[in-house]
Amino acid sequence: MTTQVIPAIDLRQGRVVRLRQGDYAQQTNFDVDPAVLAGQYRDSGATWLHVVDLDGARDGGFANLAYIEAIAKAGLKLQAGGGVRDAAGIERLLGLGVARVVVGSIAVREPDTVSGWLARFGPERLTIALDTRWREGAWQLPHAGWTEQAGATLEVLAPLFAKAGAVHLLCTDIDRDGMMAGPNLALYQRLAALAPGLQVQASGGVRSAADVAAVAAAGIAGVIVGRALLQGSLALADAFVAAGGVEA
Repeated sequence: MTTQVIPAIDLRQGRVVRLRQGDYAQQTNFDVDPAVLAGQYRDSGATWLHVVDLDGARDGGFANLAYIEAIAKAGLKLQAGGGVRDAAGIERLLGLGVARVVVGSIAVREPDTVSGWLARFGPERLTIALDTRWREGAWQLPHAGWTEQAGATLEVLAPLFAKAGAVHLLCTDIDRDGMMAGPNLALYQRLAALAPGLQVQASGGVRSAADVAAVAAAGIAGVIVGRALLQGSLALADAFVAAGGVEA
């Protein structure tokens, strides 16, 4: 199986940024137009792009729709989210050309609602985001841009969404996000055991082609790569080779 490499663009007030461990006070800005960057990733062989509206993720609603629409015109299949709180939000993003809408905070707060959306929109149009950090002996699930703590755990919600028909599950190890510390392979192997039917996307900590190769060797369906590409420690072409090739 070829692990799908998905470059990421995080947006805040229209700028390409990266946070450290989801901390909005630890932001690095990158001086590049998001639509131009998307085009560069496309020209390097990417077929999918992951886009996060960080303003929307924290505050709800959409703050970067115009930029997401511009990115969608770059010719990539777009997986995008941040701020989706209702079915109308899903319809709005799909209407802009987004191929898969990421639902995170509401998936943690209202899993039954999101299970209903899987039936309504189809599992190929949604990516469930369960971003997690290890606290008090469990994989906890912070939400609202990782600023609020929920009572739900990964061990409960991953099997629930698998049973509801979900196909795509994005999981970020928050403690490794933006830290260039390597991916948490044990977390993703645990997730595969919890819900073996899900196509898991690993996110957080990828820094090199060796990290991508390790994710692929673990049999994980996809890997999100953000800061390493922006900082130049990993070339997208090398990531594709490490993952076993380019997958449409």
